[in-house]
Amino acid sequence: MMLRRQALAIGSVLLSAITLGGWTLFKHKGKDPLLLSARDDGDGKHYAVGYHLDGKQAFATQVSQRCHDIINHPTLPIALFVARRPGTESYLIDLRDGALLQTIASQANRHFYGHAVIHKSGDWLYATENDTSDPGRGLLGVYAFEGERLVHSGELSTHGIGPHQVSWMPDGETLVVANGGIRTEAESRVEMNLNAMEPSLVLMQRDGTLLSKETLAQQMNSVRHMGIASDGTILAGQQFMGPSHERSALLAIKRPGQPFVPFPVADEQLQAMGHYTASVAVHSELRLVALTAPRGNRFFIWDMDSGELRLDGPMPDCAGVGAVADGFVVTSGQGRCRFYDCRQSPLVAKPLELPAGLWDNHLHLI
Repeated sequence: MMLRRQALAIGSVLLSAITLGGWTLFKHKGKDPLLLSARDDGDGKHYAVGYHLDGKQAFATQVSQRCHDIINHPTLPIALFVARRPGTESYLIDLRDGALLQTIASQANRHFYGHAVIHKSGDWLYATENDTSDPGRGLLGVYAFEGERLVHSGELSTHGIGPHQVSWMPDGETLVVANGGIRTEAESRVEMNLNAMEPSLVLMQRDGTLLSKETLAQQMNSVRHMGIASDGTILAGQQFMGPSHERSALLAIKRPGQPFVPFPVADEQLQAMGHYTASVAVHSELRLVALTAPRGNRFFIWDMDSGELRLDGPMPDCAGVGAVADGFVVTSGQGRCRFYDCRQSPLVAKPLELPAGLWDNHLHLI
């Protein structure tokens, strides 16, 4: 009970002076969405937060380590805030009040890579992890839910090096892993093998069986984040680790039954990205893909069937992006969060009554 009261007290203090506004026109799958993300405050303290899109804070729970992505349980009101690489703690949070239910420590010689998924049964969680005894060897840590707690159960190979995001294919049984291809040691973000990177996109079964493993032409193009359409189309964002004067395909696509290839992004947009992409989101109903490029301070939206550029807009340190019924919600590390209405052309941007700045690179809408 003390932990629960402390979490609520922190949530009531943090950012309590923000003026809240009314934003109720836009729904996520027919419901008022709850936006989950990681944030810092001005003193560098780390928080797991939940906000409604009208600006009302649901919770803000202080945690010890910075978090990255978030995944919610399919039936229980809980979510895991996953440690940012090379973090060793992830946090299971009660979505009703922000109470910290459990701190999940990584196993010996392991650290988290920032992403996880929960099986549709609600029984199993898979988290991307690094084997620091063999730096970069990609693993999925397998955890079992016992009520509202997680217990480590085993691990699976990701058939690659430096896994970053893991997602489900639409069948809910096939895992897709973005292996970044970069070796790092424990407690370090220093790249050890830039001249011998091995990035890949892997499809695998839940028992670890490899189904496919594909690469892009440029060896130094680290596959990082993904959006999955309801028809099984995979969009992947990259970070290019090569020379600054070179151009690289920073968005790639794998359509069902087809190879993993670059998405047709014009050179003007590639140049604006600064060799770095952060979050990818797919809007299956509108057939759109959105991409944040925080180093270039740009936000992009394309038609994922025709390749038409729908938006190339400035946005300071744009961070997480997620699909809502009529478009996309985007957070910013330095500026205002926004909603982009994609039902018309040109697209319309609307500021959200959410706290400005200090958001991490991902958001999750439930």
